[in-house]
Amino acid sequence: MEKHKTASEDVVPVGQKIAFGAGNLTNQLLPAALGIFMFFLVVSFKMSPYKAGILAAIPRFMDAVLDPIMGYISDNTRSRWGRRKPYIFAGAILVGISFMAMWQISPQNGETFNFIYFLLMSLIFYLGYTIFAAPLIGLGYEMTPDYNERTRLMAISQVMGQIAWMIAPWFWFIISRPEIYSTPDVGVRNLAIWVGGLCLVLGIMPALFCKELDQTRLTGQSKLSFKELSANMKHFFVGIKQTIYNKPFLRLCGATFLVFNGFQTVAQFSFFIIIYYLFKGDQAASGQFPAWFGTISAVATAVLVIPIITWMSTHIGKKNAFVVSSLISVVGYGLKWYGFHPGMPWLIFMPIPLMSFGIGGLFTLMMSMTADVCDYDELRNGMPRKEALFGAVYWWMVKLGTSLALLVSGIVLSAVGFDQNVQVQTAETITRLRIADISIPSVTALLAIIVMWKYNITEKRAREIRDELVARRGKL
Repeated sequence: MEKHKTASEDVVPVGQKIAFGAGNLTNQLLPAALGIFMFFLVVSFKMSPYKAGILAAIPRFMDAVLDPIMGYISDNTRSRWGRRKPYIFAGAILVGISFMAMWQISPQNGETFNFIYFLLMSLIFYLGYTIFAAPLIGLGYEMTPDYNERTRLMAISQVMGQIAWMIAPWFWFIISRPEIYSTPDVGVRNLAIWVGGLCLVLGIMPALFCKELDQTRLTGQSKLSFKELSANMKHFFVGIKQTIYNKPFLRLCGATFLVFNGFQTVAQFSFFIIIYYLFKGDQAASGQFPAWFGTISAVATAVLVIPIITWMSTHIGKKNAFVVSSLISVVGYGLKWYGFHPGMPWLIFMPIPLMSFGIGGLFTLMMSMTADVCDYDELRNGMPRKEALFGAVYWWMVKLGTSLALLVSGIVLSAVGFDQNVQVQTAETITRLRIADISIPSVTALLAIIVMWKYNITEKRAREIRDELVARRGKL
């Protein structure tokens, strides 16, 4: 494979990489924390599961609808501060403060009051999250035009994002410990302030320290105003159509949908298997093993998997690195059959380094390849560049898939015969659950390889596209 040295002007300074990574840490920490905190909404704040489901569904639906719209707004914004930074700065502040406020509820307030209050604050929170996240993703795609530097930028971003998944499994432990907080609801209210404050501070880092594209060479943007609303909507839907007719982008979306949602479908199964297979349903005996399983997975991804995948990407290309990392993950999933062994619980950590190649490789490589696709889109469709719109559509697909994966997960649990009302599951149920835990992500990973097989934006092609764009409109 022909090697190219990254030009000095295309190298993103380390400080900017870390600042962008801080934004991604916020982007990862918020959903990671929500996953833990929502458990206590039912258990400690006495919200009925039905109403808790409504509180989870309505704001997320709004988030999914607004994501592409926010991407379009960011792509077409002109300001003295840029297309991305004003939204990232304001969104980080809004999302951090609203996260703190959202959890300042008490069981004594009553279910109806808590439901209305939490719903209103959730809508504000997800509005802030959309304002923050869509421009942040677009910013990452445009920070460098170099094929390999894009992977290095996304690698650092994903390493920092993994910190969220290292610490989030311990939120449950901290909130539940009586020696730390008198009651779990006190723990939720207090920890929410720390998490929201941390996200606010980290979230504004990209707005303060990262560099955007030079706007002087950008053309074709819509004039955003209520007077131009009809024209804006038409332009918006043209942009959406161009993204979904972009074949390389569709392959990225399809492969991501398969790998991520195969993983998401069985994500909770490991905890069920640890508790009900290794420890015969005794949650107390399982101790910290479920938390450590999540933390060690994130550590392995950050310190081992992402550096290796970054190296592979620069030597064998992004698509080939994805294929190799997916195959390695399949081997890791298969090893779970031997690693989950009663009497030797520490063996559960054996498959983790190999399994982690699936998710660790996925977003590092897909985020980098989506940046290449944005260049390809400009070559085909001209200006305006649509980094934030592509990012928003990509993550809309991820969020849609996550909802589907959660639904499928429940269906699979039911199909294998899992009974939540008994402490000891039958041997047949455990065996079927273990088979599903291994086979589902393995099959989806292999299908993703098939989807990506004809992806054709290689390093050589990416550089040809860049040269054509520079010849057309100059360097951005």
